[in-house]
Amino acid sequence: MTTTTGTTDTLTAATPKAAPHPLRAEAVRGFPPLAGAALMVACGAMMIATAREWQGDWAETAGQLHDGLLMALPVAAAAGCWHGGRERRRRTEELWGTAVRPPLARLLASAVPVALWTAVGYLLVLAAANVATWPYARGDHPHLILVPGDTAALMAAVLLGHVVGRIVPSLLAAPLLGVAGFAGLAAAVPEADVQPLDPASFTVHGSWPVWWQPLAMTAWTLGLALALTLAYAARRRATALLPLAAALTGAALLVQGGDATWQPDPFLRRQVCDTSTTPAICVNARYGGVLPQVTTALSGVTGRLKGVKGLPVRWADREHGPRADEAQLPILAPVGWSLVRGRLVDPHQYAYEAAAMLSDRGQCERASERVTFAVDAVQSYLAPSPGRGAFDAIEAKGDAAARAHLRASLAARAKLAGMDEERRKVWLSAYFAARATCDDEGVPSL
Repeated sequence: MTTTTGTTDTLTAATPKAAPHPLRAEAVRGFPPLAGAALMVACGAMMIATAREWQGDWAETAGQLHDGLLMALPVAAAAGCWHGGRERRRRTEELWGTAVRPPLARLLASAVPVALWTAVGYLLVLAAANVATWPYARGDHPHLILVPGDTAALMAAVLLGHVVGRIVPSLLAAPLLGVAGFAGLAAAVPEADVQPLDPASFTVHGSWPVWWQPLAMTAWTLGLALALTLAYAARRRATALLPLAAALTGAALLVQGGDATWQPDPFLRRQVCDTSTTPAICVNARYGGVLPQVTTALSGVTGRLKGVKGLPVRWADREHGPRADEAQLPILAPVGWSLVRGRLVDPHQYAYEAAAMLSDRGQCERASERVTFAVDAVQSYLAPSPGRGAFDAIEAKGDAAARAHLRASLAARAKLAGMDEERRKVWLSAYFAARATCDDEGVPSL
């Protein structure tokens, strides 16, 4: 019994452990993790620098991440190129030529970890950006439809760069490839027929790709990269025809699809309204959660309009202008101006702009001086401009004509503000009735 146990222990100790898979060895050490970290830092820095322009808006967050491919793709290609020239820099090419594994297996074992780490770096930035947007979002929902195509494009850039790094015997190949890639993507003409093939093309404002567009983009970018890889390293180069066919199919779908590959954002066509005021206040559904702030900001204006007739039915936040029975509300998009991280930056300025759009004569022909004074008086009564005092001070220092114009404006404002409530309601009702029909003669005098 003792002899058997000793023999078993000896055999167990002598059994060699299985060697780790080459992909695992490449993935956990060396350059690949550094490549992923470099891309994460580059994209993260870009997102942090522009946080005011996207944080709090799901659509802007997705668009900014996609537009970041303009920088991420050249970085990924340069990383793949640098890693592809590793054996040349180490002068171990001849040694690798004696290895049992075929060239394609060796290439993929070296390139795939870089591609995977690059994708991980990008996805971590994407996750962090969406987490940063979540506390401030006031409508809409996360947009992830672009993620598969963007991630595949980054991995394809690594594979293409890796092949270039093996072919071009120069230490400058990686930086030059990165610069050339950035210049090429930046110089791409949006109106060109091949623009749908550009994985870093800017998103169509107010639209999102149809469900099959990311699949076609994946087939185009990864198919082309795999075809080039197989043509370079496979023993049977005819195998490159299969991914090449997939790439050409994806390219044909993208080019032939044209505008049909994009569909309007349904949120942009919807309005969320507060009908407790007159006029009603409607904001775009993308920012439906901001409606209480807008209602509060306009409470002074709506309070002064109680009992006034002839008003538009509502304020509406429409990008293409108001309808016949509406007044334009100051547009909240793009974020970073009047709306930052889910909050109105300057409610007083916002109220002034809304009041100006409500009382302005819009598409009416150029008004007489009498009507101009009336418009200025109405705007000043509903919501004075935060900068009105500075403009008046400049006009007061002007020539005689400017000073006379200022005196007439101040007199008109004072007369409207000094009316008793009932008389002012009648006057404002007549003003808005004349405004609706562009009737200068119907505008009451002050």
